[in-house]
Amino acid sequence: MTEAASRPAIVLVQGDITDQSVDAIVNAANSSLLGGGGVDGAIHRRGGPEILADCRRLRASHYGKGLPTGHAVATTAGRLPARWVIHTVGPVWRPDEDRSPLLASCYRESLRVAGELGARTVAFPAISTGICGWPLDDGARVAVRAVREAAAGSVEEIRFVLFDEVAYRAFEEAVAG
Repeated sequence: MTEAASRPAIVLVQGDITDQSVDAIVNAANSSLLGGGGVDGAIHRRGGPEILADCRRLRASHYGKGLPTGHAVATTAGRLPARWVIHTVGPVWRPDEDRSPLLASCYRESLRVAGELGARTVAFPAISTGICGWPLDDGARVAVRAVREAAAGSVEEIRFVLFDEVAYRAFEEAVAG
């Protein structure tokens, strides 16, 4: 099998990430791992208390100070139609500092964790493009490049689940480019 043939398929979906039937859903988490707004809040609400309980166990053991930006860790998916939630903390965009390596790390580390879990399908949101202020076109470019360059292990499909048409178009252009 050639390297190109072994790369995961990249699929774009416009919709709600909490509706995705995949092995792992990636959560654009805050460093506390205890829920928040946006994608993070939606995943915690829909997934139920099991996710929060797992996150609290992580905070009590390995991540007492919170999950660092660019890192990833997995929990149960609770009531979501997935097996796991992979939590990653995206960087806040700063116009005077190139933080794209941290954003790329979110995608690479999430795929590393997915591979360790044996996940075959992974759904990503557009990390850091909401409240963190990352420009959508650049966030899409960084995301697509990172997943194309990452070692995906068992992952066969990478699904970008984009909330609206604007985000969908930005990712469509990044995949085509």
